Amino acid sequence: MLMFLLLGICTSFTAQSQRLPEFLDIKASDIFPGADRLGPPEGKPMVARAYAGENQLGYVYLTSDVVNTRGYSSKPIDTLIAIANNGKIVGAKLVQHHEPIVLIGIPQSKVDHFIQGYVGLNFVDSPPRAGSPTPVDIISGATVTLMVIGDSITRSAIGVARVYGIGATQSGVALAEAEAPAKRVIDQDKTEIMSWDELVEVGAVRNMHLTIGDINKGFQETGRKNAIDHPESGDPDDQFIDLYVALVSVPSIGRSLLDETEWKRLQERLKPGQQAMLVVGNGPYSFKGSGYVRGGIFDRIEIIQQENSFRFTDSSHKRLADIAAKNAPRFKEVALFVVPEDAVFDPLEPWRLQLMVQRIISVKEKAFVTFDLAYTLPQAYTKADPDAVVAAPASPAITTTESARTTAETEFEAAPPIWKQIWRAKTGQVAAVLGALLLLVGVFFFQDQLTRRPVFYDRFRLVFLTFSLFWLGWYGQAQLSVVNVLTFTSALRTDFRWEYFLMDPVVFILWCATAISMVFWNRGAFCGWLCPFGALQELTNRIAKRLGVKQITVPHGVNQRLSTIKYVVFIVLFGFSLYELSVAEQLAEIEPFKTAIILKFVRYWPFVLFAVLLLAAGLFIERFFCRYLCPLGAALAIPARLRVFDWLKRYRSCGNPCQRCNIECPVQAINPEGDINPNECIQCLHCQMLYHHDQKCPHLIQKNAKRQRPHKPAPNSIPEETVVRFTPGSPTVRPRDMKPES
Repeated sequence: MLMFLLLGICTSFTAQSQRLPEFLDIKASDIFPGADRLGPPEGKPMVARAYAGENQLGYVYLTSDVVNTRGYSSKPIDTLIAIANNGKIVGAKLVQHHEPIVLIGIPQSKVDHFIQGYVGLNFVDSPPRAGSPTPVDIISGATVTLMVIGDSITRSAIGVARVYGIGATQSGVALAEAEAPAKRVIDQDKTEIMSWDELVEVGAVRNMHLTIGDINKGFQETGRKNAIDHPESGDPDDQFIDLYVALVSVPSIGRSLLDETEWKRLQERLKPGQQAMLVVGNGPYSFKGSGYVRGGIFDRIEIIQQENSFRFTDSSHKRLADIAAKNAPRFKEVALFVVPEDAVFDPLEPWRLQLMVQRIISVKEKAFVTFDLAYTLPQAYTKADPDAVVAAPASPAITTTESARTTAETEFEAAPPIWKQIWRAKTGQVAAVLGALLLLVGVFFFQDQLTRRPVFYDRFRLVFLTFSLFWLGWYGQAQLSVVNVLTFTSALRTDFRWEYFLMDPVVFILWCATAISMVFWNRGAFCGWLCPFGALQELTNRIAKRLGVKQITVPHGVNQRLSTIKYVVFIVLFGFSLYELSVAEQLAEIEPFKTAIILKFVRYWPFVLFAVLLLAAGLFIERFFCRYLCPLGAALAIPARLRVFDWLKRYRSCGNPCQRCNIECPVQAINPEGDINPNECIQCLHCQMLYHHDQKCPHLIQKNAKRQRPHKPAPNSIPEETVVRFTPGSPTVRPRDMKPES
């Protein structure tokens, strides 16, 4: 059953063009209010006309047929859109996607609510300007996916309107085709090496400089009060980001910016017609962001050219140390990107790099605004194509969205990095989790004093597990996952930077604490005390025991074999992460953490059922999931043998003949021979409570019985008062039964 569930989750679909007919088996009024039928699919981009009787009301189309967009999954996000004859969007419905964050993290209802925010808007009458916000607040945690959906709705509506003349009389979009110019191609013979200043002067390198004042102004223009009330700190003239971009697949530009070795490597990597870009930046705001660490995609930058767009992934990225051009300044970030093979991109047409800027509103809320850096390859790097007389012009660009805000050209001191702002916003949470960790350290260091008091120990553990479940899990959303392990190892293989992992303070602190604790107490500090889902299992099992639910004792041999399943699961996930991280993230749904902790069981019923079944099994076998299926526990257990200290005390009689600790261990981590298996131990300290319990530990019971047994004279012994000690020269006569001293 589990394998079928995983296979169902990770099933992927191949993007195809003109796929509208696949999604038209619906009632017309479900997508276009007032329509009684839909016409046959036609045209390019493909549309289906919506009718009420013989009266045409508008058009229905699929966004992925019009614009080339993708999210974390690198697969199309298919949204069905109904647009009226006047350009107004009257219907929108997400029909197919493969986004991990929506498949395994964000409720579908929230995504649907976001999409419905576009219904009623008219991008033909009022084309959006660069930097305008989405009409509905972005859901925290699904930034890239929802930004892609919103952007695809906006640009596809404008594209369909231009092609089919929708709202032509009101639209500011140019509909007339201009005279086709002579076709040009990149001049491969131009290999002149130029300095940095010369490249900037001729427009081969384009720049966008944003200050804190520009960012605050951008958020003010959104009209969102929650974003306006949290301005960036610092002087308005302080630098926020200084961003440059260049098309380095053009020989002269590439040879100028890259050293000879890097240029040759790029030529070997590029396929015919494929392009590459260099993006560099300075300032406290990173254009790379943290999305490519979590999911392999650079979520803060997007390349947009007319109706087409794409984002870069970690597989198309290479981090460079510096720029080879003469007089080039030093940059904090230098990234070489190769345009994906499936992207639609014409290097001769104007395009723009769109930068997404996020603002932390609260623990769970963020606001976003975008800024555009326009780029057009200078004509000096092109030449007339001798093999083509004229060519049909590309679709005219949407000039209203091409107009980027003007920016200042001066540089100022850097403002605090974005991760520092997040830490300041979560000061209370940071203090609380640090306090809990210090308390837990005290528990381990003074475990003898704690476990000598069984009642206090039991109540303290109950309170701490409740804190882990309710505060760390359901409130703080700090449930660690095997996905964190996979993304961390992926970052080590690509472009590791600490600031990407500092974006979530509580999770970062917990991971650091877990890593350090493995040296002292193997995986037990997290698995036994800090894991919210582990706490949920143990608390529900306690309730079951109170209600008289009979516990199942798994035979030692069977338990050992079942416990290896979690290691197999982890190895499979790790292998898939090397192939494609997004697939591994989907397979990681074997962890019910997102369902039970992050989403609090508010989710599609198969996932809820799966989580409930695991918890139900835990009512009969304590911590069933932890013992047999948890890939995170396996990942943490693998380095358990590296621990330096052994804090758990044992008697010589433990295991031979005494078996009490073995029988009572909640996770059966004690072998019949008496030794503790560190890979399975969760440091619950129950065995240490028995170790000090003079009424439960057979060793102590026997020892105390010997101490309390009244003293009786041994057979043939002589009372103390009759003992005569002999010394040299004493009489040789002694009592009959007395033995001389040795």
